[in-house]
Amino acid sequence: MKNDRVKVFKALSDPNRVRILKMVLVRELCLCEVRDVLGLSNSTVSKHLSILRDAGLILDSKDGKWVNFRVHDQADDEVVRSAIALVRKSFDDDAVIREDLKRVKRVDRAKICGV
Repeated sequence: MKNDRVKVFKALSDPNRVRILKMVLVRELCLCEVRDVLGLSNSTVSKHLSILRDAGLILDSKDGKWVNFRVHDQADDEVVRSAIALVRKSFDDDAVIREDLKRVKRVDRAKICGV
């Protein structure tokens, strides 16, 4: 059993990480935007993002002072791609997820992170 594949399932075992993955399926987000939607501390969100990145589910890229996080749709690992596909089509009936997705469309890094 590949340890990397176990990381995928461990990463998705936390509801907040599933929420984050659903959010970055909508669009790229920076840490402060994720924090604003989840209502968690920077350090907690950072840890969740790190776990998702280490599992291969998301990618990050530097954009000026921001680090943007996006889903890793083109992952080489079939397990990662399958997990992303499953999350993409799941949880839409969850009230918390629906509210998160509404907030993601409105969240503005320029207002919450400072420019």
